[in-house]
Amino acid sequence: MHPGQWTPGPIANFVATADHISNGRFHLNVVSGWFKDEFTRFGEPWLDHDERYERSEEFIEVLRGLWTEERFTHKGRFYHIDEAPCEPKPATPPDIFMGGSSKRALQMAARSADWLFMNGGSLEKISNTINQVRGYAKEYGTTPPKIGVNGFVILRDTEAEAKKELENIIEHATKEAVEGFREQVRQAGQSSPEGEGMWADSDFNDLVQYNDGFKTGLIGTKEQIVERIRQLDAIGVDLVLTGFLHFTDELPRFGEEIISAVREVEPLAEKQPSVA
Repeated sequence: MHPGQWTPGPIANFVATADHISNGRFHLNVVSGWFKDEFTRFGEPWLDHDERYERSEEFIEVLRGLWTEERFTHKGRFYHIDEAPCEPKPATPPDIFMGGSSKRALQMAARSADWLFMNGGSLEKISNTINQVRGYAKEYGTTPPKIGVNGFVILRDTEAEAKKELENIIEHATKEAVEGFREQVRQAGQSSPEGEGMWADSDFNDLVQYNDGFKTGLIGTKEQIVERIRQLDAIGVDLVLTGFLHFTDELPRFGEEIISAVREVEPLAEKQPSVA
């Protein structure tokens, strides 16, 4: 959900109720916003890049205050709360997820988030981002967030078959949709002080899977995919958010062949990534 489209009070109550209904399985992804239309079409102002993350951090501060204090008061830049209740309180503190790769996003992740979601990428790029956010956490004296990475899975009996399927997916992509998305994320990245965003080095083929899932390297045989998951684990990735072309057919095979195999193998001793 987007701060700016929602105020934290109703969301705090909604999440607390969902936590009880789901027995602690409900968590919240806070999206600071990449696209202007996400806000202006709903009558909300489009803030500068770093201001959007400032608002998100304050939003999370209010949520956690409402979830933990009997009556919560807050006077900040974006939200004013006066002796507000939240009943029932969550039985289990919900995890806060977020995404982003800018300096400001990683600072927010280190200070305020339980999970940082990343686009797909090479082992080297993912490792560099993990090291950056851990560095900020050390600077702030906080616990670094857990790491989730996007990955698109193409599991086939041979590497050639998997690569052929990838070529087929790209060939049949809707070019207008991919180009439209590329233009949107280019503008989003340019709004950061660094002048680049999560998709700065993504070409057309990468953006066919919008969150750079092809780059993570979960494309090939069972043995190749298991090895890449071991490498991701070794550099500090805690979760892989997987996507599939034929979900109903390919997800069961992934569970039966890949997840079971990953659980059986020993983790890699090395903590330094090899360059993909």
